[in-house]
Amino acid sequence: MAEKLMHALQYESYGGGAAALKHVQVPVPSPKANEVLLKLEATSLNPVDWKIQKGMIRPFLPRKFPCIPATDVAGEVLEVGSGVKNFKAGDKVVSVLSHLTGGGLAEYAVASEKLTVKRPQEVGPAEAAALPVAGLTALQALTNPAGLKLDGTGKQANILVTAASGGVGHYAVQLAKLGNAHVTATCGARNIDFVKSLGADEVLDYKTPEGAALKSPSGKKYDSVIHCANGIPFSTFEPNLSENGKVIDITPGPSAMWTFAVKKITMSKKQLVPLLLIPKAENLEFMVNLVKEGKVKTVIDSKHPLSKAEDAWAKSIDGHATGKIIIEP
Repeated sequence: MAEKLMHALQYESYGGGAAALKHVQVPVPSPKANEVLLKLEATSLNPVDWKIQKGMIRPFLPRKFPCIPATDVAGEVLEVGSGVKNFKAGDKVVSVLSHLTGGGLAEYAVASEKLTVKRPQEVGPAEAAALPVAGLTALQALTNPAGLKLDGTGKQANILVTAASGGVGHYAVQLAKLGNAHVTATCGARNIDFVKSLGADEVLDYKTPEGAALKSPSGKKYDSVIHCANGIPFSTFEPNLSENGKVIDITPGPSAMWTFAVKKITMSKKQLVPLLLIPKAENLEFMVNLVKEGKVKTVIDSKHPLSKAEDAWAKSIDGHATGKIIIEP
C-alpha cells in the first residue's frame, strides 16, 4: 500500500529565514507508543521557531535536517499509538510538540499524549493553538518566580510587562490582572489602547524617554518584571525595582546569564531570573479553561494558509505582531 503523503514546510540547514522554507510532500507520520496522530486545524508561531532555524539556540536545541518547524498545534485525533489511554479518534485537542523535532507546519503531526489536552468546543482551534508556548511562558513566569496567586488571594504586587502587545506579553498582562496585580506595560504607540484593553493600569510607549527608562507613571517600584523585549540592560530595570524585585527574562541571552550569575554571587536582593519553559499538560489545561471561561482571550494578529506559511514566518521575524500569528491548513 502506498504511503499517504502530506503537504509540509521544511528547511534543510541553519539560516535563510522565510526564503529557506520549502514546500514539500512527505509521508504522514505514524504515532508511536504514547503518541497521537493529529489532523492539524491550526498552528501558531513563536520567535523560538525562527531562532532555532537561525542557529541561535545551539547547542541546546540542535536540529536534525530536514526539519519541519513549529510546536504549538490544535487539531483532531485521527489515530492513537499503543498505551494511549486518554484520547480516541475524533477528539479535538491542543498540543505542544517537542522543540527538538517540531512538526507543526504540516497537515498532520504526531504529539505526545502527556503534552496534549482536550479542547472544549467553546475554544476554537486558532485560539487554542496560540496558547502552549506563549501562554505557558506567561503563566510560569507569573506563578513561579513572580509568586503571583492567580485567584487574587495573594498580596497585591506591582508587575511590569515589557513588549506587552506580543504573544507572551498579551497573556502576561491578562494573567497578572487575574492575580490582582497593578500592571505597568510597555509597547509601541500604536498598541497603547490595545494593551489598556487587556487590563493594564499604566502603559508606556517604549520609544519615549519615560518608556525607555521604564519608570511607572505613578512612581510604583516593580516587584517583578515579565521581560518579553530584547536589548534592555539590567541597569535600566534596577532603579525601578522594589527592594526584592526580580526581572524574569523569558529570552535570556549570554549577558542575562552573566547578570544572573553576578547577582547570585553578590547575594543582591534584586535578581535577574532566566526563565526556561517547562510545558506541563495541567498548565495547558488551566489556560484552555481560562479561555473557555472568558477570563483570558487569545488575540490573533493574522491568519495565513499553510500554502503561504513563509509569509507568517517573515512576519514573526519582523517582530511587530500584535498577539499571535496563526497558520491554518
